[in-house]
Amino acid sequence: QLPCTAFAVALALQKNPEVAKAMVDAGWEVASHGLRWIDYQNMSEDEERRHIAEAVRIHTEVVGERPLGIYQGKPSPNTRRLIIEEGGFEYDADSYGDDVPYWVPHAGGQHLVVPYTLDANDMRFVTASGFANGDQFFTYLRDAFDCLYEEGATQPRMMSVGLHCRIVGRPGRIGGLERFMKHILSHDDVWVCRR
Repeated sequence: QLPCTAFAVALALQKNPEVAKAMVDAGWEVASHGLRWIDYQNMSEDEERRHIAEAVRIHTEVVGERPLGIYQGKPSPNTRRLIIEEGGFEYDADSYGDDVPYWVPHAGGQHLVVPYTLDANDMRFVTASGFANGDQFFTYLRDAFDCLYEEGATQPRMMSVGLHCRIVGRPGRIGGLERFMKHILSHDDVWVCRR
């Protein structure tokens, strides 16, 4: 019953329109996760530009509105500039460099970056030095939240939690997420929101 943002790969949305509809019906923000889940690092600028435009086209067709946010995931040195060029995006999430949103200047003004997270992320279940069970996941998320909550008494803070249904949705892991959600909801002045 909490709001969230789903980063959706455009071709996956196209192949699963019923999933797109369920996300929209649930009130989730459906943001772009690019056209395909590939590494854009060495892709030509023109090809990446075409991928971004096609991702927006498919997303708009399937979801019913264009994406306002994008997390390419494996960006190139050109990605942010191409996203700004495309226009229509309110933010990108292709940064791990901060805990709070920030503005980056460009020729036309300012562009908002809402950082993503790799540490408070269930992907650490599938890495060698990651979480072994739901208790470790809960403890890490709780400790991160508690630190940010305390700091937030003097300056606003933000915490992103990266989740993947195929990972956190496993029976031995989901309890850690449920305990974390109960923990944050037991605190005053916490805003759980979409990006």
